[in-house]
Amino acid sequence: MTCDELHPLLHGYVDGELELSRHLDVERHLGECPACARDCKRLEVLRAALRGRSFRFAAPPGLERCIERALRRQDAGGRGRVLRPLLVAVAAAVVVAAVWGAVVFWPARPAEDRVAREVVASHVRSLMADHLTDFPSSNQHKVKPWFLGKVDVAPEVADLSKRGFTLAGGRLDYIDDHPAAALVYHRDQHVVNLLVWSSPGTADSDPQELSRQGYQMLWWRQGGRTFWAVSDLNADDLRAFVELVRAHKPTR
Repeated sequence: MTCDELHPLLHGYVDGELELSRHLDVERHLGECPACARDCKRLEVLRAALRGRSFRFAAPPGLERCIERALRRQDAGGRGRVLRPLLVAVAAAVVVAAVWGAVVFWPARPAEDRVAREVVASHVRSLMADHLTDFPSSNQHKVKPWFLGKVDVAPEVADLSKRGFTLAGGRLDYIDDHPAAALVYHRDQHVVNLLVWSSPGTADSDPQELSRQGYQMLWWRQGGRTFWAVSDLNADDLRAFVELVRAHKPTR
C-alpha cells in the first residue's frame, strides 16, 4: 500500500470502520511509514478533542417531563391542536434563553480547570502542528541554556533516558498568562509535555491528578515554579515520570 492509497482510508481506520483486510493493510503501512503514522496520530488527537465535554450541552433536568405534562393538560382541555405548536415554540425559546443565560451568567470555571484546558490545548497543538520542539536535543546541558532569556527562569532539565523517558528537546509556550518552558520527553510512542513557569511566593504542593479529553495530567508547585505534566500515557507511567522529575537534583 502506498501513502496515496492510505490517506483516503485513514478516517475509516481511526473510527474502526474498515473491513479486517484493509485494516491490516493500513496497520502494516503505518508501522513502516513514520510520516503516515504522524498523520494518523494527529487524526486520533483531533478525534479525542472533538469528543470532549466542551462540545456538548445537556438540557436542564426535568425539561422534557415539564413539556409533556403541559401538553397533556392542554389536550385534556380540548385545545391541544391549537396550543401545542405554540407551547413547543415557547419551550424551545426557554431552552435557548437557558443556554444563553448559562453562558453569560454562570461563574467562570475554577482556575485549575481553566489551566488544565490550556495545558491540554498546548499538548494537542504540539502534536497536530508537528511542532513538538523549537530546540530539538537529547542533551539536557544544551536544552537548559537555550531557555535563558526566553522565559522568566530557565527550568531544570533532567536526563531520564535510563528510566525510559528520552528527552526530545524544548519549546516556548504561554500558559495561564505566563511564558512557559515546555520540556518534551518520549516514552516508546508516547509524548510527555512538561510545562514549567515561574510562580514566586507560592508554597510547594504535592502533585494533583486530573484527566481531560483522554489525557492524563499531574500538576504541582515546587521551588517557586509551577509544573504541569500531560500525556496519553497511562496514569501509573505518568506518575512515575513526575516522581523522577521531582526527585531530580538541580545542577550548578
